[in-house]
Amino acid sequence: MPSDAVTSDTWRLTTELPSRSGSGDTYVDQVVEQLALRGWIESDQFAMRLALSEALENAVEHGNRRDESKRVHLSVELDSRHALASVQDEGTGFPVGNASDPTLAENLVKKTGRGLFLIRNFMTNVWHNEAGNVIYMEKRPTVENAEP
Repeated sequence: MPSDAVTSDTWRLTTELPSRSGSGDTYVDQVVEQLALRGWIESDQFAMRLALSEALENAVEHGNRRDESKRVHLSVELDSRHALASVQDEGTGFPVGNASDPTLAENLVKKTGRGLFLIRNFMTNVWHNEAGNVIYMEKRPTVENAEP
């Protein structure tokens, strides 16, 4: 763990973003920086970056349909043991159970449909509100294997 690591205090971020690709990149960078300061390993930092970036892009593209009059709402709370994030769009939502499986043969060449799959596989827990316009993501740090 770096000598300047923060180990116990909780860091929070709540913000609204325009419905534009990349509008949350600076905030995602801040989240990853905070994880690093708390001693999270690089693979967990990568997982959080990927999941947040995918969720934000899904909110812009699929939720708000790139309507710049609508906003994307990002909330993150993290410490050394746990990170919880939510991304909400101002769209009508979608039936989460109808998300296609990108690993099926008929979906392999589709240009969309991988974001939610990646989020679910890189985060510890993922759930949605009933309307399907908010995704909640939890990440717990990976325990590195101790050397014998």
